[in-house]
Amino acid sequence: MRFLPPTPPPRHQPIEDMASVIASLDCKTPPLTPSTPGAFAGDPCFFSRGAHTFRVPANLHEDNRKRAITLLKDHPPGIIVLVGGVARTRNDSDHEELFRQESYFQHLFGVKEPGWVGCLEMPSGTCTLFAPELPKSYAVWHVCGVFVTLELDAVAAMAMGKIATRSELSNRYGVKVKWLSELQEHCSKAKCYVPRGRNSDSGKRIDEALPLPVELPTLVHSTTIPNHCFVALAESRVIKSIDERKLLRYASWVSSNAHAEVMREAKAGMMEYQLEARFLYHCASQGGCRSCAYTSICACGPNSAVLHYGHAGAPNDRRLETGDLALLDMGAEYHCYCSDLTCTMPVGGKFGPAQRIVYEGVLSAQRAVFAMLKPGVSWTDCHLAAENEVLKALELLGVLKKGCVTEAQRACVGGVFLPCGLGHFIGLDTHDVGGYLPGQPARSTRPGLAKLRTARTLKQGMCLTVEPGCYFIDALLDDALKDPSLSKFLNADRLRGFRGFGGVRLEDVVCITSNGFENFTTCPRTINEVQAVMAGGTWPPPVDEAPDLGRRWARFVNGALEDVSVPGIVLPKGARRGSFSPGGSPGTRRGSGSLIGRVRASSGSFSGREDY
Repeated sequence: MRFLPPTPPPRHQPIEDMASVIASLDCKTPPLTPSTPGAFAGDPCFFSRGAHTFRVPANLHEDNRKRAITLLKDHPPGIIVLVGGVARTRNDSDHEELFRQESYFQHLFGVKEPGWVGCLEMPSGTCTLFAPELPKSYAVWHVCGVFVTLELDAVAAMAMGKIATRSELSNRYGVKVKWLSELQEHCSKAKCYVPRGRNSDSGKRIDEALPLPVELPTLVHSTTIPNHCFVALAESRVIKSIDERKLLRYASWVSSNAHAEVMREAKAGMMEYQLEARFLYHCASQGGCRSCAYTSICACGPNSAVLHYGHAGAPNDRRLETGDLALLDMGAEYHCYCSDLTCTMPVGGKFGPAQRIVYEGVLSAQRAVFAMLKPGVSWTDCHLAAENEVLKALELLGVLKKGCVTEAQRACVGGVFLPCGLGHFIGLDTHDVGGYLPGQPARSTRPGLAKLRTARTLKQGMCLTVEPGCYFIDALLDDALKDPSLSKFLNADRLRGFRGFGGVRLEDVVCITSNGFENFTTCPRTINEVQAVMAGGTWPPPVDEAPDLGRRWARFVNGALEDVSVPGIVLPKGARRGSFSPGGSPGTRRGSGSLIGRVRASSGSFSGREDY
């Protein structure tokens, strides 16, 4: 008996017709650059997703280990045991979720597979990795992605039907590899230590989140939390190496371009999740970023006042309406290094008068912080400077009574409208580690400051987000109006009109340099830029309207970012951009929406820039 395939239903077009339709689509995303085998022969590389993606240098994780071992120089002799991430399935099913390596393990070793353990022998610093020995049956189900050469753009040698040997794994990761079954014997002749400490953002302990896969009889059960090795390993992630900064810059470059694409395509009638989908597509297809750093926040209208919108209970499912503000907080991840960017734009393409004042106030807050960024500056002081600019905008808006910005800030009114911290460390985690380690400034109890994820003094090589915002959150407004110490500064009648307004947040990733900062974010930021891109304008722009934002423009060439000079508009000497004048009317604006005085062209360079 012969079975014939069923006839396609009428709604299915023939393949030829579908191909012609797809070919006729106007897609603004540039075509992918084809991978050219051997294009970068002789250039040592540890990780890449093809010729059109960033090439992670071979020495990245070795340098990270050296930095950690230096900080561990006073650690007692013995073996520090680090547990890598484990594979997880969805609930009780056999569906294996996409694996992402544990961040400390990724920092030191860059191992992409689950179930590994690493050992650092002190004081020698000798490293050994322990891999699970896979049964032969795995050869049927898995592809062994062992790189047999360092020409990664030629794509790894996919050893179908083959399990990687220890020798191949050692060559892959540049560290001696043993099987996990040998771990107990390896650790039996020395005292063993595991990092014990609590993540100051999640409150979780690393030793509880990732228990040892086998019992180690010589394990030292430290009663000190955090213990020495935890503090040293966390601190080693605070200051980024030059290669780590390049990775973070790449992730932010991809994310910035994706944000510009979303901004150009956003229209009333779309759904929030369609904006998310466009961002994810760009990051994956153009940047090789298979994962994002966190769940995308695509918050429109009143949803933009929800700080961490986009969760399962509010899954980016609102329709965009003309007049809404769309707050889009989305960031790509590459080789586990994160970006975290936020843009806010008006649905319909034009900011309304009140939206413009709030937006310019938040951008002014960013500018105030950027003007401060350099080694030796307190992050707490940066937050207070941003808060002050937001209060000035609220005064212009009529929400805050005139002439009381300073007193209102002392009374913590700023915490009503900017209830979260100014920003956070960023690296292998979106909210990266090191915020409140022993010996560093303690967390404040003051409203607003209490939510800062660090209160440290800035140092060269720190990478952080700068994300001021202004939010009209009903629960906080209700509490403030009931509190006489706060309500006396607020115009209740004027505030009533901002229920449902939502919020504005602008978030950039920056790196502290020897004499200033570098901005890895190249999103549209000024009102002119945002509205121009939403109208279909090109990005990056032919002229940088805001050189003071320190955006480091780039293009992608041969597996790396190459600096691009964008002529900038510079204000005359003595003119100040982006600062609000107390007592001004909503019609008198400075900053992102207009230029003050005559302008002249500049090279677009920024004093804080470091070439690496």
